Amino acid sequence: MKTATIPSLRVEPELRAAAESVLKDGETLSGLMEEALKKQVHYRKTQAEFIARGLAAREEAKRSGEYYDADEVHDELRAMLEAKRAELRK
Repeated sequence: MKTATIPSLRVEPELRAAAESVLKDGETLSGLMEEALKKQVHYRKTQAEFIARGLAAREEAKRSGEYYDADEVHDELRAMLEAKRAELRK
């Protein structure tokens, strides 16, 4: 598989020094940058999907006229959490 390059990144010397200071044994600055880029891409995709689901839920609520009170939802989630905790304690 061919690889591609990312444009070079100009940063302040202090930022480069800070990045180099947190490298793990055997890790390169390039490796750190690649890992950070992958995490940011994943985060942004996840965030976009979350927003899309929220907007779709809003449209469905408008269409159906069915809305839920936040306190009721929180109570139901608390009950689910407590049930799971009780199950794990057994």
